[in-house]
Amino acid sequence: MDSTFYFQWQYLITHINNLHYEKFQDGTVKCIEDEIPFEVPEGWCWCRLRDICMMLAGKSKPADQIKSEYFEGSYPCFGGNGIRGYVDEYNQDGTFSIVGRQGALCGNINVATGKFYATEHAVVTTLFVGIDFKWSNYILEALRLNKYATGAAQPGLSVANILNVFVPIPPTQEQDRIGNNIDKSLKIIEVIEQEKTDLQKNIITAKSKILDLAIRGKLVPQAPNGEPASVLLERIRAEKEKLILQGKIKRDKKESVIFKGDDNSYYEKVDNEVSCIDEEILYDIPDTWTWMRLENCCAKEIRRGKSPKYIEKSNVLVFAQKCNTKNNGIDISLAQYLDEDTLKRYPADEYMQNGDVVINSTGTGTLGRVGLYMAYDDNKKLSIVPDSHVTVIRGGSCIHPFFLYAFMKAHQSNLEKMGEGSTNQKELKPLTLRAMLIALPSLSEQKRISIAISTAFEQLSVIESQLSV
Repeated sequence: MDSTFYFQWQYLITHINNLHYEKFQDGTVKCIEDEIPFEVPEGWCWCRLRDICMMLAGKSKPADQIKSEYFEGSYPCFGGNGIRGYVDEYNQDGTFSIVGRQGALCGNINVATGKFYATEHAVVTTLFVGIDFKWSNYILEALRLNKYATGAAQPGLSVANILNVFVPIPPTQEQDRIGNNIDKSLKIIEVIEQEKTDLQKNIITAKSKILDLAIRGKLVPQAPNGEPASVLLERIRAEKEKLILQGKIKRDKKESVIFKGDDNSYYEKVDNEVSCIDEEILYDIPDTWTWMRLENCCAKEIRRGKSPKYIEKSNVLVFAQKCNTKNNGIDISLAQYLDEDTLKRYPADEYMQNGDVVINSTGTGTLGRVGLYMAYDDNKKLSIVPDSHVTVIRGGSCIHPFFLYAFMKAHQSNLEKMGEGSTNQKELKPLTLRAMLIALPSLSEQKRISIAISTAFEQLSVIESQLSV
């Protein structure tokens, strides 16, 4: 052990007969073998934190004297979480580790360099000769001093207590090597973490691009003899007529028919009135595709669920906004139970079905979020109905559920902006969704596109899973 700091210790811990002893200033000796956390390499030894440094809290400074912005002649003012502002004087000059000593900042470690002011919440650590700064700073972080805090409502660190903490000490040259190696390793880790973050952002961008290409008909090659849009439209109209006769949906008194004119402009015919809708057409689509209003390709009316009455346990679940999560898809485990005494309020088509697209329709931060409900998401195997903050979109038999989901998901950022009302009470109205334009290819083309999206997303998910390891 280097003599440069060996004799500065107030107390001395020695290793005799393979046991650790502590010798005090009055000459008494105590065996502390049970207190030693682990064995250290030869040439190292144990001491108390007070044997390698001094710790002293700064002085209080009235809040009105601490300015949030730098001003000429000012100095950084350090609290328990780094610089909290700027003042016109300093009480420290040099490079120090600063330990936070109150509240949630207990044990927080920051570095202060140059002239600065330390407040009463900042404990300034002054090292004895022979102790390497880098090494000691990492040691302070590794000690996790917050676990020595006392008090529940407002935890605090006693300087006397933390100075009594055990520290394993290597020789000075070893301290220097350890500090530099940790430095290098942390910089490499920072680069790796940044690359992981960049890759995660690139994955999100890639998914958005895949969806964007898909809804434009550019993700997969067009079939050379693809079914024309007119055939798809006839099938959709025939299915709607059947649903109307069965009483499942109402006849639209102002049915919309969208077509492309000889001038290559798009027109919409509603109640025998024709108008050009080129301004609503967001992008070009293949000739075999068609535009139509979203409500015209659905097998049920686009509407929200009902405000539920909850109960502790039942055989019916309620799909709420929180079930349509931001990052983890549909999570039915978050659903609550519906009071079955209210079931008469729910017609048969109100129960959610496999392949329903769900859109969160209210709430800051969640409005416009798109999800796809699949029966296998419901591990409880119970019936489920949507609540009043969720809109359900159910495509007809000519609409592939995943393609409909992908189309809506591709427009999620737009849906988030289509809310009406005050900032905190915005809602995405069903009427807005019904009037939304959707570009549709043939059912076989929808299936091919859906498979291509799923395959690409699965490959990206494998990369994502590796980033979280």
